Amino acid sequence: MGGLSGLIVLIILVLIGGYLWARGSLPELNGDIQLAGLKGDVEVIRDDHAVPHIYAESVNDAAFAMGFVHAQDRLWQMEFQRRVGAGRLSELFGEDTLKIDRFLRTLGIYRSAERNFANLAPDVQAVYEAYAAGVNAFLTTRGGPLPPEFLLLGHEPEPWRPADSIAWMKMMAWDLGGNALDEALRARMAQNLSAEQIGELWPDYPEDGPTVFASSAAHDLSLQSEAALDLPLQSEAAPDLPLQSEAALDLPWAALAAIFPPRPPEGLGSNNWVLAGEHTASGNTLLANDPHLGLQIPSLWYLAHLSAPGLDVAGATLPGLPMPVLGRTANFAWGFTNTNPDVQDLFIERLHPDDPNRYLVPSGSAPFETREEIIRIKDGSDETLTVRETRHGPVVSDIIGGSGEFLRAGHVIAFAWTALRDDDLSAQAAARIGLAEDWGGFTVALRDFHAPQQNIVFADIHGNIGYFAPGRVPIRRSGNGWMPATGWTGEQDWVGLIPTGALPRLFNPRSGRIITANNKVVGPHYPYFISRDWSPPHRAKRIETLLSDVASHSAESFAAIQADTTSRAAQSLLPMLLEITPPGSDAAHAALNRLTAWDHIMAAEDAEPLIYMAWLRELMRTLFADELGATFNDYWSIRESAISGALKPGSLWCDDSATAALEDCAWAASKALEHALQYLAEHYGDNMDGWAWGEAHYAYSDHEVLGRVPGLGPLFEVRLANGGARNTVNAAGFTIRDQEMPFAQNHGPAYRAIYDLDPLGQSLFIQNTGQSGNPLSSHYRDFAEIWRDGKYVPLLMNRAQIESASIGTLRLSPQ
Repeated sequence: MGGLSGLIVLIILVLIGGYLWARGSLPELNGDIQLAGLKGDVEVIRDDHAVPHIYAESVNDAAFAMGFVHAQDRLWQMEFQRRVGAGRLSELFGEDTLKIDRFLRTLGIYRSAERNFANLAPDVQAVYEAYAAGVNAFLTTRGGPLPPEFLLLGHEPEPWRPADSIAWMKMMAWDLGGNALDEALRARMAQNLSAEQIGELWPDYPEDGPTVFASSAAHDLSLQSEAALDLPLQSEAAPDLPLQSEAALDLPWAALAAIFPPRPPEGLGSNNWVLAGEHTASGNTLLANDPHLGLQIPSLWYLAHLSAPGLDVAGATLPGLPMPVLGRTANFAWGFTNTNPDVQDLFIERLHPDDPNRYLVPSGSAPFETREEIIRIKDGSDETLTVRETRHGPVVSDIIGGSGEFLRAGHVIAFAWTALRDDDLSAQAAARIGLAEDWGGFTVALRDFHAPQQNIVFADIHGNIGYFAPGRVPIRRSGNGWMPATGWTGEQDWVGLIPTGALPRLFNPRSGRIITANNKVVGPHYPYFISRDWSPPHRAKRIETLLSDVASHSAESFAAIQADTTSRAAQSLLPMLLEITPPGSDAAHAALNRLTAWDHIMAAEDAEPLIYMAWLRELMRTLFADELGATFNDYWSIRESAISGALKPGSLWCDDSATAALEDCAWAASKALEHALQYLAEHYGDNMDGWAWGEAHYAYSDHEVLGRVPGLGPLFEVRLANGGARNTVNAAGFTIRDQEMPFAQNHGPAYRAIYDLDPLGQSLFIQNTGQSGNPLSSHYRDFAEIWRDGKYVPLLMNRAQIESASIGTLRLSPQ
């Protein structure tokens, strides 16, 4: 017995010792460290929410310290992200990630990042070099063990390089500017559906939907560059034909789609709005921003404040980048939403009939450019990937196993994307935004913001508000990127870019307000094609309504808007469904009664949102699965606009094509409701009173590595019952084709901020998990419930307030 007791004590001591040793991976918050590479002294004061406030003697030293601090708190995240961009995941994870590596190596993301860095201005290169030096200073001076992920994988990080930062910027551009998958999907559909049917699956933006310029009462939009008038213009009209080439009908688009990385979570979007002082209680300008991206732990965002001569900026940084991407300075604030531009095209290239090493061009033929990529695979042999490129871009179809079907058809598929240009200076803009002093300097910095195109709103301490949509958007000789284009004729080639001076811009509109929510930016008189992929107008209209309902706004009223979960989409679609749906079973009758009385608020504690969303999930399947066949799963998401169109009189979508009978929409709606209620009863019990949206719809932030270790996932993730849906202002996206958790929120406003432009005003911000990426830290998930509850932490920029809230001061000095 004594031996057993001794063994238990020994095990306990080992566990305690291991825990204490692992805690050595937590950052030092106090003390003095001498570091090679610094030019002057730096103080890093962390406030009581673990937000670092960096005080440096130069901008480069501030960037150095930001790199050091990012590495202290988010080293594994940075390592993972740079390996994504470099296409080097398989070195850690083996063949499981080989598909992703092949695709990103083919695109040449990291190669492009290296070339972009070489083209930056010397002062900007110095900022990225200083940041990399700061990361590497941490790697060489850390005293404790690496974070748990490195220990689990047995991996030591390599030194950081400036191209690592830029490659991650490009991956953000991929997430925010990718529609090539939809081109391939529509091409697959075109093999069985008409152009009209495909158009109904992606309905046009409604004619009465708000545009950014109309919402701002801006009727004076004009081209600001005479050069623009010499370029061909493209309208937004849907093409008359589903494909640009008859040859495309016989190509294996399903195989091509399979090589792309997974689709981003459903619900991509963001909100921002700004009010002039005439609409605020304080008389100061107010700006709100909540970008919607995938939820993860640690959060995509890291809050920080950097101060140096000529620099005083605070907000949301991306670990891996030296400066805040979103935030405020002492003089102004800014916020982003995605413009949803069409900046990617798939080009069908025809091979030379006598020489497979050449492809056809308008003047004859040309050789492929080739390069080799070596992919190292953990527990496997290295793989040599030969990448071919055409004048349009890299050949992505070569990644398909054997690529035989495309080659037998005498074609390959090249990928064109504005972010792959060697002269992309987006990293330059990102480094200079916070150094601007006013609207003029701000817009000058943003001229270099090439990808991804964003709707950027602005407010300053002098009462000015503005909007700019910088980014490179191609001008096509014909067509508009709706379908894969013919590559050998030149008819759909990119012949230029929308000139910077012709990009949408506003300054102090008469309305005193600007609203963007991924809705359409410009009206029919704008002469260039930007996109057809606008988000439905529901969020923009709801924000308009809430802003109009209050005469004088404050940070508190802005917070209420950001937390709003009323569904305008449900207000529009549900009455149509209730009108046509017969009561059916007792359960259906009870559900319809509940929905009839429902207030359309997607509240976590209510049953009605769960019934409604489960109904729409099944209705998408009932309406479209028979006609779409194998393409349905890739199309399957909550698409209220498509459902609304399919339920109109005379629509054939309601008919089940597998039967001889002609079913109507009442049949389809009733069938979907019965199936939805059966699903809910099986998962949540027979008692509707016990159902709650938040039980199925929980904000789910998982860990890329630790969350996938069997039995350990729940220790490192965050699951919080939450309200909202894809089209509410408090946007909450989910993936309904996920059979295990179709309503779990995996997408949303991972960062929220409200900026009060009083120089001494109290701005607010929050992100979805916590500042630390280390599961042993008390700041690993301490923001999660604050974020879920629609609350914030103060964005401090006043030194006295920062020092009074300090939990530690780290002093860095030159070695």
